[in-house]
Amino acid sequence: MKKISLLVFILSITISAQWYQQYSGSFPIYGVTFIDSNTGIAVGTSYTPNGYRGTIFKTTNGGTTWTQQVIEIALGLAKVDFADTNIGTAVGYGGIIIHTTDGGTTWTQQVSGTTEILSDVSFSDANTGTTVGYYGTILRTTDGGTTWIPQASGTEIFLQSVSFIDANIGIVVGEGVILRTINGGATWSQQSSGILFDASFADNNNGIAVGAVGLILRTTDGGLNWIQQTSGTTAQLWGVSFADSITCIAVGANGTIIRTTNGGVNWGQQTSGTYYNLWDIFFTDADTGTAVGDAVILGTKNGGGVTFIEENNSSRHQDFQLQQNYPNPFNPNTTITYQIPQTEFVTIKVYDILGREVATLVNEEKPAGSYEVQFEGSGLTSGIYFYQLKTSTCVETKKMILLR
Repeated sequence: MKKISLLVFILSITISAQWYQQYSGSFPIYGVTFIDSNTGIAVGTSYTPNGYRGTIFKTTNGGTTWTQQVIEIALGLAKVDFADTNIGTAVGYGGIIIHTTDGGTTWTQQVSGTTEILSDVSFSDANTGTTVGYYGTILRTTDGGTTWIPQASGTEIFLQSVSFIDANIGIVVGEGVILRTINGGATWSQQSSGILFDASFADNNNGIAVGAVGLILRTTDGGLNWIQQTSGTTAQLWGVSFADSITCIAVGANGTIIRTTNGGVNWGQQTSGTYYNLWDIFFTDADTGTAVGDAVILGTKNGGGVTFIEENNSSRHQDFQLQQNYPNPFNPNTTITYQIPQTEFVTIKVYDILGREVATLVNEEKPAGSYEVQFEGSGLTSGIYFYQLKTSTCVETKKMILLR
């Protein structure tokens, strides 16, 4: 275990627990946005007797309480965006697009014209929006989603995130690529990059993209050029949000939260209080933010309180631990690492997006210790899968992506 100075220890005690749990459930929440300081929408996946379904949570008191809404949407929802206080759109698996005109009270399904997974959506106004997803899918609407028109992305790579600065200028990031348009998506220019999962812009020029193994890229010219920054973590970074012009927060695997207050030049670690994956984050101002993840919603009212305790000092090494698989995305092999603090009968199973078991990786008694297990997905189709560690005292589930 690495040593930390007494000063750092005192600081960590003083400002710890600045992220607090607002909701705890059983299934993952992948996307969150706020319409105003009080009203927020989170989307994800839940399980019903009829299988996995899309689920929506809504808060009207800044996240103090979240209410699950009843919707009849097959499969899961990945991300959500609002054009104004009433008009919002959520997208997800199987090409699902749903739309609200009353601030998320009711939702109607729109025709996307695709069955590919849609991973993100961005609206620049009530009528104009873009969604992206698997196999280079880009769809655009100029009539509020009544019709969605495919655009040529020039790639078949999994596109993870889309951010439009205005109606014409947009950035898409994905598995090794950054796309940029200055004409509303009529044409896209392409740049090579590392594996990226999300991007956020503070204004027309300044943006941050985050990705695999702690990757952070920064632009100061609207996405024309990107510079790699030192994140201080090797965790997968799944989501990022600007809170103001210089304050940006990123979240990721095993409860990772990092924050910058100088536009992305330097980053400090925060204590999330959870080891669940965190998939998305949204700040309504520099202090007030919400992070969502595997079965959890976290909130902060003071920006999260930066600490500098390194990940290896965490007490989680004394407990059960299921690590994010690596590499992720993978093709076709990946490694899953886990740790148990005592002798237990352990099972690790893999499920597809519909909840069907596709593999049993471990099914035996294990003494205390750390282990690795290989998963080989050559017989499976590209897509999102879940792997679950289960013992008599612990159940933990994580998401992984098979990408061919």
